[in-house]
Amino acid sequence: MRQNKRQAAVKRVTKETNISVNINLDGKGQSVIRMKIPFLVHMLDLFAKHGFFDLKVTATGDTHIDIHHLNEDLGITLGAAIKKALGNKRGINRYGFFYLPMDKALTRVVLDISNRPQFIFTVAKGQKIRKSPSYQLDDALHFLESLSFHLGLTLHIDVLQGGDFHHVIEAVFKAFARALSMAISVNPRAPKSLPSTKGKL
Repeated sequence: MRQNKRQAAVKRVTKETNISVNINLDGKGQSVIRMKIPFLVHMLDLFAKHGFFDLKVTATGDTHIDIHHLNEDLGITLGAAIKKALGNKRGINRYGFFYLPMDKALTRVVLDISNRPQFIFTVAKGQKIRKSPSYQLDDALHFLESLSFHLGLTLHIDVLQGGDFHHVIEAVFKAFARALSMAISVNPRAPKSLPSTKGKL
């Protein structure tokens, strides 16, 4: 069992948003999210619970215009916080993957903590994701892309079976949490080794 908990606090303040994120990667899945994007609050609660991350978020922004800035800046801040909490990355598995069903929806998330950020999202041929009246698919993708680029993550997300928007995105966030939890877990066979032949991540 890892003795030193990997945790970090990151604050981002702009003319458009004011965001504070605290994360403990070796937590128990507890979360306190204070923000005026209800659907994203729900997704972050799921992310924390299924990744066993303790997550505290306080975020305000110009939501009287729309949610764009707050949604993007929270992705940036959460990605930066996870990266900071990981520290030198020694001992981590680095790679993670997970398939997750949510009723008729089925998603696959595969990732690499590579420090070479990429974000790829695909929907299987013939599958569709129904629209949401509030939080949109583009909002979810923008959030995840911002997070992956500021964490330094290669992130592939595939929707293998579509359907209800809520179920698809919930499956994505849960699968992402499980895949990330796998990737950041310490390999007991090499607890101090950096998982790269380059000697750097």
